[in-house]
Amino acid sequence: MRSSTLPAQNPWQAELGIQYSTQEEFMLELYQFELSHFCEKIRLILDYKGLPYRKIEVTPGLGQLDVYRLSGQRQVPILKDGNEVIADSTAIADYLEKKYPERPIIPESPKLRGLTLLIEQWADESLAINGRKCMVDGLGKDPAFRRAFLPSTTPDFLKDLLGSVPSELFGALELGVGLTPDAVKTATDAAKRDLTSLCFMLMEQPYLVTDTPTLADFAVAGLSMYLKFPEGSYLDVPEALKGKGVPGIADVGAFEPFFDWRDRLYMNFRKAGTTSPASSGGGPTSINIE
Repeated sequence: MRSSTLPAQNPWQAELGIQYSTQEEFMLELYQFELSHFCEKIRLILDYKGLPYRKIEVTPGLGQLDVYRLSGQRQVPILKDGNEVIADSTAIADYLEKKYPERPIIPESPKLRGLTLLIEQWADESLAINGRKCMVDGLGKDPAFRRAFLPSTTPDFLKDLLGSVPSELFGALELGVGLTPDAVKTATDAAKRDLTSLCFMLMEQPYLVTDTPTLADFAVAGLSMYLKFPEGSYLDVPEALKGKGVPGIADVGAFEPFFDWRDRLYMNFRKAGTTSPASSGGGPTSINIE
């Protein structure tokens, strides 16, 4: 059974005249995986635009009927707005900008519009993919990082058991999914170059493209989640995971300017969560995370 509570009204919602008082006014439903960085990209945009929505958690596991029946494919995020169903984070962002143009995220200037869309595509295809590879490698090498992914209710002996698994075993699993040492090194080097470039870009300006946040900022902020998870109550994840990230990246001082910038973006525009996402359907749903 799906359930949700009304979020607190953000200051900009009042400024824009956005009001709601009943659960029926939740027109938007986000089918998601809480730990998906592509879903986080959309959650950032929804919060920035002040749009109330209900999160429908799609649980990895058996079956895929809910997601497939809804959208004809198996990836999340999926946005349902009345009778409209939109899959793919880029398509969802474009839909939200056209359907809810208040508080725009794509500039009108052709040059700035093109730069915004280019950075979003780069974040989708470089930052997101390399970040995922770095996170998987970090889980294999750092027992503390592995334990942080476990729910706080996990018995200590299970946490210790997972932490004591030899890194060599995780290395063998990485090879099984194509993460060779060369592939990991390439991804890690690329992620570090990406973060260095972002630090330079943000040295003398508040946001990546204009003086206000755009799709570029929300794509970069959300898709960098696997490199370092945001602190605070924004995600429904174990407390131990908040503020943690890939060793050798999340704890490197040279990248602090970027993560500090992202923290400010979250504080200013991301709504803190108060409830766990509702579950989709009556059972687990198998998905391929976008």
